[in-house]
Amino acid sequence: MAAIDTTHTNAGRPARAGGQHGPKLRSRAHGAAVELTDLDRRLLNLMQGSFPIARRPYQHVAAKAGIAEQEAIVRVQRLLDDRIIRQVTPIFDTRALGYSSMLVAAKVDPEHPWRAASVINAHPGVSHNYLRNHEFNMWFTIATEPGSPLGLEGTLEVLAREAGAESVRQLPTLRLFKIRMDLEMEGDTSSLARRTAEAVPPAETEPQPHDDFDHAVIRALQGDMPVIPEPYAPAAAELGISQESLLAHLERMVQRSLLRRVAAILFHRRAGFSANGMGVWRVPEDRVLEVGMRMAAFRGISHCYQRPTYPDWPYSVFTMAHGRSKEECDAILDSIAADTGIAERATLYSSTEFKKIRLLYFTDAHRAWEREHAGV
Repeated sequence: MAAIDTTHTNAGRPARAGGQHGPKLRSRAHGAAVELTDLDRRLLNLMQGSFPIARRPYQHVAAKAGIAEQEAIVRVQRLLDDRIIRQVTPIFDTRALGYSSMLVAAKVDPEHPWRAASVINAHPGVSHNYLRNHEFNMWFTIATEPGSPLGLEGTLEVLAREAGAESVRQLPTLRLFKIRMDLEMEGDTSSLARRTAEAVPPAETEPQPHDDFDHAVIRALQGDMPVIPEPYAPAAAELGISQESLLAHLERMVQRSLLRRVAAILFHRRAGFSANGMGVWRVPEDRVLEVGMRMAAFRGISHCYQRPTYPDWPYSVFTMAHGRSKEECDAILDSIAADTGIAERATLYSSTEFKKIRLLYFTDAHRAWEREHAGV
C-alpha cells in the first residue's frame, strides 16, 4: 500500500492545549438545544435502550414512561422535529453482515480540512468523520461491502490520494469490548463516571451466515422508521409478509447477531452532550482483556476496542466518552484510570462533526463509487 503511511514522527504525542492542534470545543451552557422536560429525558433514555421488536413498540415505551401511547408518539415526533432525535432506526451489525470496516486516522491539511472531508464523506461506507485535536486530525470509520473489487485496502489508497492525506493510520478492531451509543439523559456526572454493569467478554466480530431474504428485510427496514403505532407495518407490507412473520424474523436476526437492536439515535450536541473524548490507553499486553472489559462497563463509555499499536503510537485500548462538557468527559476517563490503575492515556476531542450516519446495506452505492473512482 504505497499510498498509506502508518507511521509519523510525534504522531502518538497528545496535542498541546491551545496550540496548533488544540481543541476547539463547543459547549451548550444550558444543556439541550431546546428545553427538555423530565418526561422528555425519560423518553429519550427509553427510546435509546428499550424500544422493542413488537407490533406496537410505543405502547411498551409509554407504559415504562407512565403515559399513554399516543402521547409517547407525539412527544417522540416533536423530538425528531426539534432535531434532538436524529432517527429511530434498526442498528445492524456491520461485521456480522460480512462488511470489512475499520477506524482510520488521517493527517490532512489543517488549514482546509473540509476539502479532505468532502472527498472522504462521499464514500457511502464512511459513517462517522470527525476533526480531532491531534496531528492526525481526521478520524473516520469506513466499511466496504462483501465482494468489493477494491476492498478496504484499495479503497483507502484511493481516498488517501484524492483527499491529499499526508499519511493514514489504519486502526482495525482487534477486540470489541463494547459498542452501544446510548446517552444518559437523566443521570449526572457521577452516574456516567461509574461502572454500571458487570464486565463481559469481547463480542464476536466474525461474519455470520445470512441470505437474500435477510438482505431484503434490511433494505425494507433500514433508514428512518415512521413514528406511528405500528412502525414495522410498512416494511412488512413491502416484503409481502405479515407483521408477525417480520417480527419473528427480526428476533432471529438478533439471535444470529445480525441485528443489534432498534433504537433512537440522538443528535449529541443538540441533546446537550457537547463533548466527546476519545480516551486512548497504554495498557500492558497481558492486561488488555481484563482492562478492556472493565472500561467497557462504565456508563459514560459508548465504544471500547483493542486496536493495534505502532512504534510512535503505544495506545492499545480506545474508549469513547460522551459528556455535557469536556470536564465531564475527563471525569469519566479519570474514574476509569482510578478503577483500572492505567494512568498513561491521551484524550482526543472532536471539534467538528463532518459526517454521522447509519450505514445503508446492500445497495448499489458502493459499486457506483468504485466504478466512478477506480473504474472497477
